[in-house]
Amino acid sequence: MTEVISQADGLEVNEVPDGYIIYQTARDRVHYLNKTAAVVFELCDGKRDAQAVVGRVAQAFELGGSAEHAEIMACLDSLIKEGLVQSHSR
Repeated sequence: MTEVISQADGLEVNEVPDGYIIYQTARDRVHYLNKTAAVVFELCDGKRDAQAVVGRVAQAFELGGSAEHAEIMACLDSLIKEGLVQSHSR
């Protein structure tokens, strides 16, 4: 089984010039995602695992170092912690 990352249900996603504003109805919380976090969020489409998301973001922003990959992973972990995306078996 592969663990894939997908966007959580019950989110109202609004695009703004510098990212997304997401209202999480279940928790009555508002989240602001900058452009980079918005790209990470978009790639959580249920088709990719965490490493594929990190790789695609690194490629999109032409990042090569492991430090940058760690930052992208930290962003993904934060989205998971906040309940905006979730990991599940496919």
